[in-house]
Parts: sequence; structure tokens; C-alpha cells
Amino acid sequence: MTVLHAFKPAILPLAALLAGLTLAACSMGGGGSGTAIALAPGLSARMDQPGASLDRVQAISIINAYRATNGLPALTPDAALDGTAQALANQYAQTGTPPKTPQGLTVMKLSAGYATFAETFSGWRNNPADAAGLRATASKAGVAVAFNPSSSYGIHWVLVLGN
Repeated sequence: MTVLHAFKPAILPLAALLAGLTLAACSMGGGGSGTAIALAPGLSARMDQPGASLDRVQAISIINAYRATNGLPALTPDAALDGTAQALANQYAQTGTPPKTPQGLTVMKLSAGYATFAETFSGWRNNPADAAGLRATASKAGVAVAFNPSSSYGIHWVLVLGN
């Protein structure tokens, strides 16, 4: 079982741009136009806004695109793991303390302070220890975010992988 923890050292605009370019490259339009499609709104939506809602399917799809470039099979979004991730994200946002990894999970990745999933993913992908967690042997994934404006980091992210 691996627990990886990343805090926002600074906003990584270049990393976010690279994540967007990676996603755009994976979704190039047909017809040979070569025009890239912009980063999906669900990945660039700020989670510190009223009514913000994480697009979990898009979040898992960017992780799967990364896994594919590393020759790994896709993760299946899992509603039960989403529920686990949400409970952990809520706990993390309320206490500011990294939660313990529940039994049965292969990986739990934490992050705090990033406003969007694209930024969070870029932080994970660009940190060797975190990137190893994204490449872990697993078949299912759940992801969640919780916002607490009175906490030090505001936004708290949890990704859980399991089989």
C-alpha cells in the first residue's frame, strides 16, 4: 500500500500547460486539420468556486491517458471508490491532517492547494514518487475534492486506486 502526499509548492503554469497539451494531443480532431481541442472544462474548472463540481470521468480519463503512455491498462471509474475518496477528502479538508489509507487500497494520493484537477494531476505527474503511484498496478479508481475556505490549503484532493 502506498501513500503519496503532495502539497502545492507553487502554481505550476508550465505543468498545467503540459497537461493540457497532453490531453489535447490525445483528442486531436479528425480531417487532418491538426487543430488541438482545448483542455476539457471539467479539468480546468476551479474547485474553490460556489457550485463547483469535479468531473470524475474526465479526471480518470487524464490519468488513463498518462497510464497509456506508460504502457499500462486503463483504470475503471468506480462509484464506491469515489465515495471513499470523497469521505477522505472531506476529512482531510476539515482536519488539515492527511488521512490514513483504508484497508484494501493499492494507492492513495493526496494533494492540497491546487485549484483545478489539471494542476493537481500535473503536480502528481511531475513528481517522481507521485508519478509512480499513478503507474501502480490497479484496475479501479476513485477521485474527489473538498473545499474548506478556512483551512490552510483550501482545496484538498484524494485519488484512490484499488482492484
